[in-house]
Amino acid sequence: MSTPQKKILNNIKDKPYFSKDNFVLYKNDCLKILEQLPENSIDMIFADPPYFLSGGSFTCQNGKMVSVKKGNWDLSNGLKKDFEFHLGWIKACYRILKPGGTIWISGTYHSIYQCGFALQVNQFHILNDICWFKPNASPNLSCRFFTASHETLIWARKDKKGKHKFNYELMKNSNWPDDFIKKSGMQMRSVWAIYPPKKEEKTFGKHPTQKPIDLLVRIVMASTDKNDIVLDPFTGSSTTGLACVLNNRKFIGIDTEKKYLDLSVKRLKELEKMQ
Repeated sequence: MSTPQKKILNNIKDKPYFSKDNFVLYKNDCLKILEQLPENSIDMIFADPPYFLSGGSFTCQNGKMVSVKKGNWDLSNGLKKDFEFHLGWIKACYRILKPGGTIWISGTYHSIYQCGFALQVNQFHILNDICWFKPNASPNLSCRFFTASHETLIWARKDKKGKHKFNYELMKNSNWPDDFIKKSGMQMRSVWAIYPPKKEEKTFGKHPTQKPIDLLVRIVMASTDKNDIVLDPFTGSSTTGLACVLNNRKFIGIDTEKKYLDLSVKRLKELEKMQ
């Protein structure tokens, strides 16, 4: 583990659930870990917080009707308490980000507008909203609404007057073969066509809101440099962490669910075999 990352983690009294090289996981409420991290210590945060949409409804998955209940962590506590939750963890993220640091938040309409408002309440400066278009989205079973085929990502900077990292040339000129919207040699736009996680990304099981590795690799490469420290407060199966490993970034992940942290470890070990 690098010296800067070790100095940061020395502030945390909790023992890591898993730690190897620059990939560290904690099993706890993210607020309890975030409050122990030093101020102005993290380069970038990616967060995929609960959407609070679990309940008694159903959706279509692989041609089958399945319940949308993902777990108790995704149950709504009402509009006011849900917003207070987002307000709290975003405030904690603001404290630990470096002055030029940025945060990415992913969500659907169930949560992303609350997160956007919470960002502004906490003095973040919003840089972009990204439409992640899913080319093979599941159909709408009720046939009473448009088929949901995207998620929104908000990218925001801590300091309104600061200078954030954006690897413009890399985004413009790199090869993105699976994104049919991105034209070679042209500026990358705010609509990204990226397929949901591939079969091989779910070899050991999957998280119900698992993000594709292609999405997180793009985010990590766009807004960090090598050896930067990236934190995910709702790490799930740690796709963010795998993207960091692939691109020489340091990673800190937090989650309350043991089964998803175990899945994270399995995915990391499999990735290491392939490198």
